[in-house]
Amino acid sequence: MVQGWTRRAATLAALAIPATGLAQTQPWPGRPVRIVVAWPPGGGADTPIRLAQAAMQGVIGQSIVIENRAGASGSVGAGHVAQAAPDGYTVLADTAALSINHLLIPGLPYDAATALTPVSLIALSPLLLVVRADHPSKTLQDLVARMKAAPGRVAYGHSGTGTVTQLAPADMLRRAGADANGVAYRGGAASIAGLLAGDVEFVFSTLPQSAPQVVEGRLRGLAVSIGQRLGNLPDIPTVAEQGFAGYDLADWLGMYVPAGTPAPIVAKLAEAAGVAMRDAEVVRRMGAIGMLPRGTTPAEFAAFFAAQRKLLGDIIRENGIKAE
Repeated sequence: MVQGWTRRAATLAALAIPATGLAQTQPWPGRPVRIVVAWPPGGGADTPIRLAQAAMQGVIGQSIVIENRAGASGSVGAGHVAQAAPDGYTVLADTAALSINHLLIPGLPYDAATALTPVSLIALSPLLLVVRADHPSKTLQDLVARMKAAPGRVAYGHSGTGTVTQLAPADMLRRAGADANGVAYRGGAASIAGLLAGDVEFVFSTLPQSAPQVVEGRLRGLAVSIGQRLGNLPDIPTVAEQGFAGYDLADWLGMYVPAGTPAPIVAKLAEAAGVAMRDAEVVRRMGAIGMLPRGTTPAEFAAFFAAQRKLLGDIIRENGIKAE
């Protein structure tokens, strides 16, 4: 019993936050932890955090309050957290946009690579390349041949400048040596509506918007954007399988804290995220919205973030993508 209390005391001491440069007082967390979601309620950034909330609370032993601070491709919420005290009480949840906003938003007052510390990769959100069910293309190769035969005349939809739904087709087109006309929509649902209306010929879409339409027979799935086939759509090959070796793109959601947050706190938050992403009910509900749970360590996520920042940044530079 004494040893158990000793271990517990050592853990709490490791998580204690310095109140001054000389003393440590209340152990972390001594009050509710706030997770700032940099996107609106109900979307792909918000829902996974709410699904994880209960399991994470169980690990850290304190309430978690979720606050949505949307705007400017996530930069409003990210900027708020970047300027917060590095005490473990303000956490950011943001998408892949965080890694490239510095290239697309002039005068961004912070650099995510230095102002924030990665905690955990929460989930991946694969994309599905879809066309209408009556489209003449039966495969990705058919679609590429169609675009090469009519350069600039085939239109595709995406959810806006810098979104992965724009970067995914841009990278594919560059690799294929094909040309097509991108049309920006206000969100993924609007791009699918444009596809169904015949205003564009293809879309790289998140699964919640596209997979039900594929199952119902209104859309045809030509390719999966990540490096593996999807369990719920196993007959749809990946882009990489169809002549684009190494192609592997997805949107993703990660958690961060302000730079300077004590490492034991970062580790505990990552542990909480990992437990949540392995919870059977969370996994089931994440799968229902087309997301793949991850829950990595801080080191794994830091490496992933750096690699994605380079990959997505290279796509932006190579394709001359500019802020609108």
